Amino acid sequence: MAIAVGFTSKPEGVAALETAIEEARLRDLGIIAVVPDEADLQVAQQRLAATGVAHEVRPCEELQPLADALLELAETSAVEFIVIGLRRRTPVGKLLLGSNAQRILLDAPCPVVAVKAAPHPPADGG
Repeated sequence: MAIAVGFTSKPEGVAALETAIEEARLRDLGIIAVVPDEADLQVAQQRLAATGVAHEVRPCEELQPLADALLELAETSAVEFIVIGLRRRTPVGKLLLGSNAQRILLDAPCPVVAVKAAPHPPADGG
């Protein structure tokens, strides 16, 4: 069994990967990181290699959205759960959940853990 995680180098992607690493260590599972951007493949590989957790990094198929790649992985592999990162939103933006996140939450054949990145500390005004 493994944990599937969607990774980008954005704060929400980093938060998702860090959560997946923590959970993998607690549960003695491997990680399959799905990466939509070619530039982030090496970043994901380096972050995971430093952890000692069994892992695999997979690029999304050409023009395949991250949501499709994660859902396909969950349907065809032994995935215990999926970890995704959510962006912080404005009050108006909170009315709508991101379409990728919503699709994964509603259509995944396994549990989904959704995490937010830590808030940035306010700029010091003095």
